[in-house]
Amino acid sequence: MPCELSVNLNAVAMLRNRRDLPWPSVENLGRVALQSGAHGLTVHPRPDQRHIRFPDLPVLRRLIDEEFPGAEFNVEGYPSEDFLQLVRDSRPEQVTLVPDDPSQPTSDHGWDFRAHRALLKGVVERLKGEGMRVSLFADADPDIMGAAAATGCDRVELYTGPYGGTHSDPVAAQGWLGTLGAAGDAASALGLGLNAGHDLTVANLPPLVRRLPQLAEVSIGHGLTADALEYGMAETVRRFIKACAG
Repeated sequence: MPCELSVNLNAVAMLRNRRDLPWPSVENLGRVALQSGAHGLTVHPRPDQRHIRFPDLPVLRRLIDEEFPGAEFNVEGYPSEDFLQLVRDSRPEQVTLVPDDPSQPTSDHGWDFRAHRALLKGVVERLKGEGMRVSLFADADPDIMGAAAATGCDRVELYTGPYGGTHSDPVAAQGWLGTLGAAGDAASALGLGLNAGHDLTVANLPPLVRRLPQLAEVSIGHGLTADALEYGMAETVRRFIKACAG
């Protein structure tokens, strides 16, 4: 089975937020993405609400529940109490915990699982107890996967930013594919499900899927939104779904 595509709507929300206007509509473009075959929607509500705003979450939750009941909602964020309350209110199928400082422009590193084991273990237990699948953002390092598994999480999401940064360097891209492959294989050997995300494109996604056929899900926002400006959201989602097949 090809890995599933979750469309990250943060960049759409950031474009909307440039004006005090309701367009582009996060809800409507999420609807187009799901109508076009996306498996789910991803949002990362940061404390400053610079892209996804807190009121967007119930709107997207209702969209999935009422129109696409087989789809999934994935909410990303640092596990502060405020974030955890947002999660409880929106009841996503998956929560992806990231180690971001609130001032970071985007996620750019995975968890230090050993240093944050107590925090993560407690939060993972709470979220799983409420029926949510938990994924933890992870660097592409096979040596840390044992510590990730010790938190009790269901999946890890491999940070693919450095791989995406090799868009003009095929040799470096092959090196990062090897690194990501080793990390993914180590996670799978420990029984962890595998997600991936950050700077993935229709060009670099197929080689990653071929190297890691066990990938369950990719979450893609920036590259997908950029392509949507050229091809439209519906056609872009179809292109990325095809790329997910390897």
